Amino acid sequence: MFFNSIAFAIFLPIVFYLYWFVFNKTKSTQNALLIIASYYFYSCWDWRFLFLLVFSTFLDYYTGIQIEKGKSERDRKFWFWLSILVNLGFLGIFKYYNFFAVSFSELLNSVGLQASPILLNVILPVGISFYTFHGLSYVIDIYYKRIKAEYNFVDYSLFVSYFPLLVAGPIERATHLLPQVKVKREFNFENAKEGIYQIIWGLVKKVVIADTCATYANAIFDHYTSMNSFSLILGAVYFAFQIYGDFSGYSDIALGTSKLFGLDLLKNFNYPYFSRDIAEFWRRWHISLSSWFRDYLYIPLGGSKGGLWMKIRNTFIIFVVSGFWHGANWTYIAWGFINAVYFLPLLLRNSNRNNMDAIELSWNFNSVKTIVSILFTFMITCVAWIFFRAKTITDAVLYVKGIFTNKDFGFQYLDNERYNYELLLLIGLFVLVEWNSRTKIEPLSGKKSMLKLALAIMAIMAFGTFSDYKEFIYFQF
Repeated sequence: MFFNSIAFAIFLPIVFYLYWFVFNKTKSTQNALLIIASYYFYSCWDWRFLFLLVFSTFLDYYTGIQIEKGKSERDRKFWFWLSILVNLGFLGIFKYYNFFAVSFSELLNSVGLQASPILLNVILPVGISFYTFHGLSYVIDIYYKRIKAEYNFVDYSLFVSYFPLLVAGPIERATHLLPQVKVKREFNFENAKEGIYQIIWGLVKKVVIADTCATYANAIFDHYTSMNSFSLILGAVYFAFQIYGDFSGYSDIALGTSKLFGLDLLKNFNYPYFSRDIAEFWRRWHISLSSWFRDYLYIPLGGSKGGLWMKIRNTFIIFVVSGFWHGANWTYIAWGFINAVYFLPLLLRNSNRNNMDAIELSWNFNSVKTIVSILFTFMITCVAWIFFRAKTITDAVLYVKGIFTNKDFGFQYLDNERYNYELLLLIGLFVLVEWNSRTKIEPLSGKKSMLKLALAIMAIMAFGTFSDYKEFIYFQF
């Protein structure tokens, strides 16, 4: 079931009505309904993988209790590593086994040893990377005594399987969501209205921006060998807005939907394309994943407390692992490595935390410098996105090479495809709206909210049809 489908448009009001008017007596009935709704929501993709979700939930629930009750450090470590290894084992089998099998086979073939990999013909369970990381953070926090184990299985199950975040995040923390799950929620009209605004803006990002850009980005990337330099640049820009509109749009819908049920989720995007350097970009892009790797990988490795070489090592590890988290392809690893290279000069100059303040522009030289920094950061981000989008590293390298060697900046693709100029105007308008709303959760609330809401709905109806919806990019991760 997709957020941008008729099925979800029917599903959400039904759950909302039952939640507030039928199952609203106690916290337990509210949570029970949300679990049933979440399991139904997940089973709409493939009911067979529901058993994997339930098993993963029970595993971390049980091991969390055993870790807390462990009488010795040896017992605690046993249950801790059992949870870690089983969780990562499932993730490795479903998501990475074929990648490693093929890569190892190719390595053997390159040195003259003939090998044919044994591959698994399995479908990647949707959302497995997200709900696995929910459970891992919970178990790790219990082991290091940051939180207490949750003994109510219904409450813990809802934390793991809550449908707005189940398949594409944000990656929640037990310290943030579990306390909300453990108390009865009361309806708040203003909170619900804010949620509806956020859902509508998320649909604008997905249906109007992402899906429209996808059509043109796909055409350019699929035929990049015949494209001139300007068209290749255009394709990279289109994909940059496609993936931003797609993923941040999903997050907006997830956060807005959750507000309808009185639960606040972690903010996942904060206008990342207005970043002044790559460090700020990663503080604004997929915030829940970036902070997860910071807290559970970067800091345990020593963080920035060690010498320079340890800082460099840890930085490259966290970016490469982050890339690999996205998928079993060398292109994602290359994308992570490129971002680490971008980050390195900031690390060496100890300036990776310079741009922590809000962005303000006025008529002075500093504002010009800020605009140049934003444009430069966006440009290098687009280059990295080429590797993320390309099917192979060879394709990505040839794509980038084509930009610099073709040297033809004519309006080849703009002139050949309909509505290209209109799309550029649409992107420009979108950027302007986001810029003017960069201190808000979403642009629709505030002055003239009803007019802005009506225009947003009209745009969604004009650009998309719920009978021909496109899935979200991050469902594959």
